[in-house]
Amino acid sequence: MIILGAVLLIAGFFLGITLLTTAGFVVLIIGAVLMLMGRSGRSVGGRRHYY
Repeated sequence: MIILGAVLLIAGFFLGITLLTTAGFVVLIIGAVLMLMGRSGRSVGGRRHYY
């Protein structure tokens, strides 16, 4: 999710599409939160690690 968010964010900047930039930022933040929760040992969605 982090990679997808970064790709959407960069594509939104280059293409000038605000909605794409916003979606990329949101997906990037969600991916980072899920990664931090998984690294802290907390199960996310029934999985110990979230990739």
